[in-house]
Formats: sequence, C-alpha cells, structure tokens
Amino acid sequence: MRPELDVRALTEMLDGEYAEVRDLVRANLVTHAPVLDEADELDIDTFRERVRERVVEMAATGQTGMGFPKRYGGGGDIGASIAAFETLAFGDLSVLVKVGVQFGLFGGAILHLGTERHHDAYLPDLITGKVMGCFAMTETGHGSNVQALGTVARYDADAREFVITTEGDQARKDYIGNAARHGELAVVFAQLEVGGTAEGVHAFVVPIRTGGEVAPGVRIEDDGRKMGLNGVDNGRIRFDGVRVPREALLNRFADVTPEGVYRSTIDNPDRRFFTMLGTLVQGRVSVGGAGVSTAKVALAVATKYALRRRQFPTGSQGSRGEEQLLLDYGLHQRRLLPLIARTYALHFAQDVVRTQLHEVFSGIEDDPGARRRLESRAAGTKALGTWHATRVIQECREACGGAGYLSVNRFAALKSDSDIFTTFEGDNHVLLQLVAKGLLTDYASEFEDLDQLGMVRYVTNLAVETVIEKTSAHKLLERVRDLLPGGDEWDQEAGLLDSEYQLAMVRYREEHMLAGAARRLKRGIDQKRDPGTVFSQVQDHVIAVARAHVERLVLEAFVDKVRALPESGNKVALGLLCDLFALSTIEADRAWFMEHGRLTVQRSKAITREVNDLCRKVRPLAADLVDAWGVPAEMLRAPDLVG
Repeated sequence: MRPELDVRALTEMLDGEYAEVRDLVRANLVTHAPVLDEADELDIDTFRERVRERVVEMAATGQTGMGFPKRYGGGGDIGASIAAFETLAFGDLSVLVKVGVQFGLFGGAILHLGTERHHDAYLPDLITGKVMGCFAMTETGHGSNVQALGTVARYDADAREFVITTEGDQARKDYIGNAARHGELAVVFAQLEVGGTAEGVHAFVVPIRTGGEVAPGVRIEDDGRKMGLNGVDNGRIRFDGVRVPREALLNRFADVTPEGVYRSTIDNPDRRFFTMLGTLVQGRVSVGGAGVSTAKVALAVATKYALRRRQFPTGSQGSRGEEQLLLDYGLHQRRLLPLIARTYALHFAQDVVRTQLHEVFSGIEDDPGARRRLESRAAGTKALGTWHATRVIQECREACGGAGYLSVNRFAALKSDSDIFTTFEGDNHVLLQLVAKGLLTDYASEFEDLDQLGMVRYVTNLAVETVIEKTSAHKLLERVRDLLPGGDEWDQEAGLLDSEYQLAMVRYREEHMLAGAARRLKRGIDQKRDPGTVFSQVQDHVIAVARAHVERLVLEAFVDKVRALPESGNKVALGLLCDLFALSTIEADRAWFMEHGRLTVQRSKAITREVNDLCRKVRPLAADLVDAWGVPAEMLRAPDLVG
C-alpha cells in the first residue's frame, strides 16, 4: 500500500530548527531570481556587477551575516549561517560562491583567526558588504599543501611593520575570488619570518585596493573566463614588498611584539598550524551542503520532467496505444530514484556535521577530540556530497534528453558552476586522505601534528597494532554475529530490509578495509622501504577506507533519523528511501562483498531484485519527495521540462 505523504510536514522536518532561516533565503531567492534569467546573456563585467549587487542586497536582509556576533550586526548562530548557505545553493551559484568568499572565507578568517582589534575594525563593514574582501591562501604552485606556501611576511622591527613579498611565480596567489574586480582587503596567508627565524604560515589583513585603485606594491591579474561561475571575479595577486602594520597579523594563536619577539600559546608549530586551519572548517561544511542542494535542484527538474514526458506506447495496442511516462519505465526509476534516496541520506549526514560545527564553534563541545571529529567528518561529507552533485547533474541532464542540453533548462549552468565544488575547499581525494589519517591512528592525539610521511612512520607503532587488533577478522565476525540472527550464516538469513543487517555490512567493509590498509603500511615499513613510496602504493586502499567510513556514517545518520520519527506515512516513505540507499550502496560494491565472503551469488541477485522492488514502491512518491525539498519553482528555471 502506498504511504500517504504529508509534504508540508516532510519539508518542516527537513528544514529542522532553521526553517525560518531557510524560508527567508527562499523568499530572497525569488526576489532576486532575475539574475538567473539574465546570466547567459550578460557580458562578464556586467554579470560580475550584477552578482555583487545581489550579494549586497542579500546582506541587507541579514541572511549572510548570521554566523557573526550580534554586537557587530550578525546573528550569532553559526548553524543558521550554514543552513542559509545550503538553501542559497538553490539559486545562482555565482551569487552563492561570492557570498561564500565574502562572508565565509574572508569574514570567517577575520572572525576566527583575528582578535577584538580586527573584529572592531573590519566586521561591521564586511557584514554589510560595504567592504569586499578576499581569502588569499591558494598559490599557483601550492594548493592543498598550505604549509609549503611561498609568500613571505618578514617583520621589520624598526618600522614595526610586516613586509609581504611574493617569492617567484609559483608563490603568486591564484584563483582568488573577489580579487580581479571588487576586493579591497585580502586575508593573506604567508610564511612568517621574525628576526631571521621562520615561524610557519600565518594570516595577515592586507589592503589590495585603495579608492578603487590597486594599492602600491600590489599587482592583480584577472583569471578571465572559467568553466563556470563567471559572475565571480577570480584573480591572481602578487605582493612586491607591501608593508602592513604589526597589527595586521591575525593574532588569535600567535603574535609578534613591537620589538620583534614571537609569542604563541601553542608551542608546537605543527599543532599551531593545524589548529589555525581547523578554525576554517566551516568552508568545507558549507560546500558539502551546497553540493547536496544543487543535486536537489537537478533531481527536482529531472523527476518532474519524467512525470510529464511520455515515450513509446505500451500494451496490446502496439503503436496505437498511449505512450508511457518516463518514470514508469524500470530503467528510468533505476536512474533517478536511488539518487533521490542518496540525496536524502546526504541531507541527514549534513545535518549531523552542521550540528557538530555549531557545537564546536559555539563552545558547547569545544575540545581537541571534538574538533578532530568535526574536521574528519566535514572533509568526508564534503567529498561525498560534491561528488554526488556532479554525478546527479550529469545523470539528470541525460535523463532529460535534448531538452536538458538547452541552457534555458538550467542544467548547463548547474553543471559548469558546480563542477569546481569537487576541488575547492580541498580536493576530494586529499580530503579523504585526511579522513583516513584519523582512522589509521584511531584518533591518537600524537598523530594530529604529522605530515604525510610522518603518518607513514607513525602507523608502524601502536596505532597500527591497535587498528589491526580491533579489526581482526574473527573479532569482526563476532561483532557482526552479535548484531544479527543466523550465527555463521548471518549474511544469508538476515532480512535484506533489516537496518541492522545493512549497517553490519557497511561496518564490516569499513573495518576490514582499515585493517588491510594498516597491515600494508606496516609491512612496507618493516621491509625498510621508503615511507613515501609505501604510502603512494597504498593510496588507493587508503581512499577506499575513507569512502567506506563516510558511507557508513551517512547510513547511520539516515537510520537514526528514520528510527526517531513518529509512526506516519512520512516515516514509511523515508524507511523505503533508507532501504533503497543502503541496498543500492551494497549493490554498487557487491564485488568487494563477494570477494570477502559476505555476499553469496544468490544473495547478490536478491539484493538487485529488492532494489528494483524498492524503486517501484518509491515511484508513486517521487513527486512529493522532491517537492519536500522546498526548491522554489522560480529556481528550477526549466520551462521545457517542468512547465
């Protein structure tokens, strides 16, 4: 029997505690929707100006400043700011990214790395958009490896100033949003030198324009047209001995006295560096949520199209019969409905990481362990969420045929504008290595300060032994047997729709992979091989471990959400989606499960049949399920597809 969905109640549940915030953003999106209609027709300069105007208009509503302290005109709620950003991703992504650069990266760096003197000087004007800024971390030669940045800031004790210098072409700041046209200030990450001693990477507030003109000693180039996001003015910045006052150093974690003495509350330079970067984790949380939102837009368009577009007659009347709706075809269901299920799963996983971020940054649970868990989860959720968006948009475009290829129907912009999500705020493969690092050492505190080679050396000791001991085959099986009926035959006797069975399967995969990766690393080091070579040869295994770990977290978040709901048609519907997500995840990796004895041929075939059956059960609910995401009709911008 088809469950009765209450779409309004489902939307309220999905919006959660930030329903009012999301409704405000939806209303603002509708008000400012013309930027979507005009984007394809505007020249790049006009497009950039239009996007800047939209950002300033939105700032006036309060939606972009929710994460800043109330005393400066903000909302004092970091969780609300993430929810607003996620919802803003329903609209034009150039506007979204410019908001992210201005308020998340530039403003977030000043808020989290600076102290009161910086807050008083900059926050009031940047919150309103009166002063636009940049986040100048990435360099032409260094992206993810921030510790190796080439820009240098030397302290001149006589003048009580820092001298910012770009040391060669590879050290120029590159791909910097707001740099080419609108930025007046930049938070510049540079190697600090005090009295000839290198103190590592620190952040400085540096003027790059004064009175609308490029500041003395600063050189700015326009990155030009990009694959997408051409409403954002990305550029390259060089500094030729630019002098800034001593107070320009964002000094929450370290400072330099007027006389030139370096001081920090964190003695270990590596720990200091990772602590500094950890305060910027909200960017990854934001981008991961934006990826899920763009997937929702694509799926809403493709699903609505599949519910109105007919193709090929069916039945005994042959070519004279009525053509069938696309979504009534089993293959079309297979293409779209598991993706809807995975989008719901990632939505609930994003809820978890957003809550963790809010708790850490609000001081509710702010300790080293909580920060490490947040950093790991944010990295993993961002990776899976943005890869999902890229996959969904392509599948949905194809599912809409030639109409999906027309710019007017939104997919061209979605595809080109969101593709960068997989590599900014951290390349996804690098982020999954960060996740694996935490897993391999069981979140050992000694590990947090190690670089990649240090990790390889470290995992030869107790951390790896602990992982191997915890995840040995017999212990895994014992734990699985405790969860499920059937004893040694658990994989054949447990019900496929038993959430404990589904969870046990993904947990087993994760822990078995983790033990195997740890053994391979240890074996290589025991053989006295070069640590870098050893790590390189197991990198594929390490990434697989991290992906399995994050998929387990995503499934747990979905299962927990369904279990907590009161009995209703909505709970039944979400239960179907949860089963569909779990079984399609297992099905996608069934080769691994079969290779490791956790899936028989017969069981594998049964899972495929069950996935098909779940698709048939979800099919009548599809329209309501995508409507529940609350994407404003104006944002779908697909007249040929959704009417």
